[in-house]
Amino acid sequence: MEAPTEAVLFDLDDTLCSYRRSAADVLEVAFEQAGVGPVFEPATYYGRYREYLEKDVEFADFHEQCFGDLAVEAGHDRADGVAVARAFREERDQRNVEPLPGAMTVLDAFADEYALGLVTNGHPEMQRQKLEAIEFLESFETIVYAGCDTRPKPDPEPFSVALEALELEAERAVYVGNSLSSDVAGARAAGVRSVWIPEAGSASEAPDPEPDYVLESLTDLRTPLWN
Repeated sequence: MEAPTEAVLFDLDDTLCSYRRSAADVLEVAFEQAGVGPVFEPATYYGRYREYLEKDVEFADFHEQCFGDLAVEAGHDRADGVAVARAFREERDQRNVEPLPGAMTVLDAFADEYALGLVTNGHPEMQRQKLEAIEFLESFETIVYAGCDTRPKPDPEPFSVALEALELEAERAVYVGNSLSSDVAGARAAGVRSVWIPEAGSASEAPDPEPDYVLESLTDLRTPLWN
């Protein structure tokens, strides 16, 4: 017999919130706000940003290094790229994020019955800005910024850290996320049951790894599957 569920842990990006506009659209605004014009093409950024993500630098430095290098390579001053990076971060993570349908309803409905936690890959500065923008920062009893506080998902460490903070064993929690490779795989590695909510059109008849539950949308969590 399964242990009763006492905690529900959530992923953040594309599970509870998403961006309203593409990075290209946000870059256009950032160029204007920085007052420097389009110092590099968005396609150039798309082709390079993962290179900088893999470097051992702070989140703010990542964007400033990347945009600064792109500006120099395009024949502009590094300071222009740095100015664009700062405007880009503020525009993207404070003004460009919105909760997904049903997110607030689910969190409100579960708050009285379960301990709520957030386990998200991403730098605290970036993710905290999103949570503040959608007014979710106070919704969770514990937040783990995986990749900074711990190793990133799908490593089991961030899930274990969240459960330790809640003083619960893995079998008493479920994790809700949209990624098989990060969320479902990480939860399974930590011994936590997983709820997979695939993006529209990405559902598979034989998902690998296999989640414990599959839902069409976050609103289906109003009646928990694990009861």
